[in-house]
Amino acid sequence: MNVKEFVKTLKSWQSEKEYQKITRYFKADDNDNRVIGVRMKKIFGLAKENTDMSLDEVEKLLEEPWYEARMGAVSILDYKARKKKITEEDHRELYDLYLNRHDRINTWDFIDRSAPHVIGGYLYKFNKSRNILYKLAESENVWKRRTSIVATGYFIRKGEPDDTFRIAGMLVHDDQEMVQKAVGTWIRHAGQQAPEKLQHFLETHAADMPRPTLTTAVERLDKKQKSYYRSL
Repeated sequence: MNVKEFVKTLKSWQSEKEYQKITRYFKADDNDNRVIGVRMKKIFGLAKENTDMSLDEVEKLLEEPWYEARMGAVSILDYKARKKKITEEDHRELYDLYLNRHDRINTWDFIDRSAPHVIGGYLYKFNKSRNILYKLAESENVWKRRTSIVATGYFIRKGEPDDTFRIAGMLVHDDQEMVQKAVGTWIRHAGQQAPEKLQHFLETHAADMPRPTLTTAVERLDKKQKSYYRSL
């Protein structure tokens, strides 16, 4: 399927109910992020059916103004990255496309949908330097900062939470809510692997971290622990 066919299929599934749901969710429907109104399940299914779409076409999908088309594009990248027998060269191409076109991967769910396997998976599976994540964490771009912490989700699944906590330390005072919540979410996940490291992080930062970060980070702690860290 090419881009034109992909978008045509999405438009054939347009639903006013989904349009209203998505536009409320994003609180915007501008020319750069226009909404058709398609259920996520349908987008993911169409992307999975087109996992073998060429990267040139995937990049064209990213250029589309439609939110659903770009969600399809990052989903295809994710499905490609999950292939068990993917070569280092092929995965590198996914990794490069993601980073080179981060200007089009600019909503929190695009990042959450693709960064763990496309970015984190590449660095982990092929034993690459993780310095890129620390550079992204220092970026002035909010979405690149979110990618830096979200990509570590792959490491967490492999039992390696240290990078998550280090990058969280860099971002813990971020002034953007989309980064604050990501920090909270991923240190919560990392804390399931290493509860003592989560406790140490909270002891160090709970007193002055943004409220959304703290609220998300302590979500799975018991009532007594939540009260303690909030009191700091």
